Amino acid sequence: MEIILREDVQNLGRAGDVVKVKDGYARNYLLPKGLAYLATEANKKRIVYEAERIARQRAAEKASAETEATQLADVRLTFTVKVGEEDKLFGSITASDIQRKLAELGIHVDKRKVDLPEPIRELGDFRVGIKIHSDVRPEIGISVVKE
Repeated sequence: MEIILREDVQNLGRAGDVVKVKDGYARNYLLPKGLAYLATEANKKRIVYEAERIARQRAAEKASAETEATQLADVRLTFTVKVGEEDKLFGSITASDIQRKLAELGIHVDKRKVDLPEPIRELGDFRVGIKIHSDVRPEIGISVVKE
């Protein structure tokens, strides 16, 4: 079945794309949730008008992400942790810890947006990316020091 996406759908496409999916996926998930509509001639004409709206919306999202990125670029977080022998950390610094520290500073970021492939388990300085937007990805400084 050929459909037109109304919103971005992960692993399928972006809003305004005409994609071919299985009938059941379209009928049972995409169409009832309002994520897509059938690719009829009338809807294909309508997508032209919606493309302008989507372009404006994406530009606004990117602009707000860039302003948030400038705010995050200057952020430097310091974690004071207990260490054992050979400066080995008791525990680790995770994305949740980083998210909580940012919330204390008044910056609200979802912990899934913190790009930390594995927890920090050693002392030192680190750069951690924050996935705000697909085109905007600022990095914050993390310092891990012993107590």
